[in-house]
Amino acid sequence: MSEKDSHRQYTHAVVMGDLVGSEKVSSPTRLHSLFNAGIESSNQTYRDLIVSPLTITLGDEFQGLCTSLQAGLGIVRFVRERLLSNGVDCRFALGVVKLETKLNPDHAWNMMGLGLSTTRERLSDKRNVNLYRFYLPDEDVVQRLVEAVALSISVTEAAWTDRQREIVLASIPAEQGNTGLAQQLGISVRTLYKIQNAARLEFYKAQWSVIESTMAHLDRGYGLDG
Repeated sequence: MSEKDSHRQYTHAVVMGDLVGSEKVSSPTRLHSLFNAGIESSNQTYRDLIVSPLTITLGDEFQGLCTSLQAGLGIVRFVRERLLSNGVDCRFALGVVKLETKLNPDHAWNMMGLGLSTTRERLSDKRNVNLYRFYLPDEDVVQRLVEAVALSISVTEAAWTDRQREIVLASIPAEQGNTGLAQQLGISVRTLYKIQNAARLEFYKAQWSVIESTMAHLDRGYGLDG
């Protein structure tokens, strides 16, 4: 089988995640509510790209199938930002799979296929401090490069103060520009720029842009670009 044909055997992308430090929280009820709300919101927002909805499989873990790596990365970012804005930490794994059993369109369980267990193994490797892991078969070099960029993203996020995190998460989807955002946040434009620079916002956005472009490129190779 040629490398191209090997790539073409994959059918979906899988998104997996689990909460970090959930056993240490002071209010499990609040965490449970935020977690469920974040997963439900993701399923609604990405309903046209999700083929088997994000499903909480254990108390603090979830998984789901979507149409492509690019879609999966969007879901990862959405869940991450939604939870992080509420002070909830989470780690993820994104991989390609070849589903070998019937697709379950209601819940992401009771399915088997190539790539599911390996993606799960990458999520379960908690000795690795990287919060974003990937399973990209036949692309070992690309996988290492993507995870190196993702590790840099993890380190950048971990260095934020609470205020920097608030400003970054508000800045990413902002359509009104920094002037409008500063007014919305009740701070000066100068202060906004200062906090963004301290949080390395432009560097952070550039890192995500690299991974997004790479996922789009890989989707074409894996035959997941529609």
